[in-house]
Amino acid sequence: MHQLLEIMQRLRDPEKGCPWDVEQDFSSIAPYTIEEAYEVADAIARGDMADLKDELGDLLFQVVFHAQMASEKGSFDFDDVHQAVCDKMMRRHPHVFADLEIKDVAHQKQVWEDYKAQERKHRGEHSLMDGIPAGMAELQRSIKLQERAGKVGFDWASPDPVMEKFDEELAEMREAMASGNRDKMEDELGDLLFIATNLARQLDIDPGTALRRGNAKFERRFRALEDAAGGQDGLQHMDLEAMEALWQEIKKTTDQKDHDKS
Repeated sequence: MHQLLEIMQRLRDPEKGCPWDVEQDFSSIAPYTIEEAYEVADAIARGDMADLKDELGDLLFQVVFHAQMASEKGSFDFDDVHQAVCDKMMRRHPHVFADLEIKDVAHQKQVWEDYKAQERKHRGEHSLMDGIPAGMAELQRSIKLQERAGKVGFDWASPDPVMEKFDEELAEMREAMASGNRDKMEDELGDLLFIATNLARQLDIDPGTALRRGNAKFERRFRALEDAAGGQDGLQHMDLEAMEALWQEIKKTTDQKDHDKS
């Protein structure tokens, strides 16, 4: 760790460092931090342990980068980051590092949430909606908003009423499309997506994982469509009806393969 911190200090040296690294700030580096987190998730999804090792290193480097910039401003350094997370983990796990007795997983989760609520209150946050990052990926932020509201019982008890609400929002989406009003369509589409994430939460399915699965399925099928048509040139000479017929045949084949694997 000491070696990595020294490398970062040298990269940020105004005179002898890397010009690109020197000119960066928190805002310019933030997108790379998010990108590295996604690459970690991708390596996990692929089950590639060698790649996961590399990607975790890249993500750690992002933490070091931010800490170095903060140190230069006199705000905090890497040791402060390290100590803060150690203190937080010990504080939030009194059943491990103190003498609190935990009955089961549900009790442990409640204790965790209680400590987080106390921390938010200490930071001056009073609404359940406070402290949810505006920059969080929208699917995850939607889930977080719903979970916070559910803490006071503002939630559906099962997936069935969520499906009823989904049908209601779908009808409103059709009305908005018929009106041709772009603003109304965007508003109703937002409601439809929000209900879709609520359904995912009720079913205990991560919407991001589900969407990645859908994306992967579409990509796999479209590549097969290209191959069957003889490449991009072949597709360009097919009309939509012919492509759809071929697509349905590919779906049958790929669905059967997926079924056989499961």
